[in-house]
Amino acid sequence: CFCRINIVTDTMAAKLVSSWYKEVECLPESYILPPEERPGDRPVPVSNQIPVVDLEAPDSAQLIVDACQEFGFFQVTNHGVGEELMEDGMKVFEEFFGMSKEEEGVVCNLYSDTPTTEPCVVSTSSGNNVNSEKVHFWRDVLRHSCHPLHQYLPFWPHKPHRYREVVGECSVEVRKLGFRILEKISRGLGLSSGYLEEFSKFMYLQVNHYPPCPDPTLSLGVYKHVDPTILTILRQDSYGLQVFKDGHWIGVQPIPNAFVVNVGHQLQIISNGKLKSAEHRAVTNSVKARTSGAFFLHPDVDTIIEPAKALVNAANPALYRSFPSYEFVKRYSANRGDVEETIKAFQL
Repeated sequence: CFCRINIVTDTMAAKLVSSWYKEVECLPESYILPPEERPGDRPVPVSNQIPVVDLEAPDSAQLIVDACQEFGFFQVTNHGVGEELMEDGMKVFEEFFGMSKEEEGVVCNLYSDTPTTEPCVVSTSSGNNVNSEKVHFWRDVLRHSCHPLHQYLPFWPHKPHRYREVVGECSVEVRKLGFRILEKISRGLGLSSGYLEEFSKFMYLQVNHYPPCPDPTLSLGVYKHVDPTILTILRQDSYGLQVFKDGHWIGVQPIPNAFVVNVGHQLQIISNGKLKSAEHRAVTNSVKARTSGAFFLHPDVDTIIEPAKALVNAANPALYRSFPSYEFVKRYSANRGDVEETIKAFQL
């Protein structure tokens, strides 16, 4: 059963999946992936192999580096971000996507279906070039910059009324957590204290909302990709994240009061390939809506990215050339997240 939804000629608010999904009984044709990209109906095991690191453990730095080398992913507990604050943040995200589309548009002042540098955007699917996509993804997105907080807070949604207060506090605490994790990675790699902080001056938040999907076997919420940034810290309310390892997809089991952390590809380059940026994707379900909040630490656009000199020697030559951060992001966007094609331009 194929439905046709023309999202090219509609307004951006009307394109949001959450604005029309209840009106269709089957998956629109424009959301059906090519056969080789579909998740299919084969069960993906929810794995307990993804490392869970207690940040208070004395060997946590080495455990994090080990996890980044083998999986590119790990979960953290005992991380210092209050459980009540985390739950509040997720409730506010859900409240935002529970508003009418007219309210969303007013509080954000901007819907976008093209690449933009605006500090706050509501979009759908991949979030970029929606009109030119061959296939759309079953997702709506709220994205905004978080740091420096005083600079970007005025652009954030002012509804729900608690949004700025709660998400502002979340942003501050998650950024502290990000620096704490990066310091442990620096220590585990043998880099000087504070080395990786210099590449993580900025942070943005991406709230992903996945309404119930008529046929989860034919569509995805987020396509297979790696993150082009430094570090991603994710709070997921229920299962949907999958990681590609050893030729297979494995599911990441949500753990109460934990964050999922993964290596961004620019951090892989800085580590001279010692850390791994793993491919991942988000699947949908047909039963209930799912929401997640991902915080991305990233460098200034002009920051020079290159393998850390402390990790390069005669036995371990540099694998990548030096480049300004914006060059990587620009190529990544042009290649629509194809990291293999993107990385060719930077390999030595």
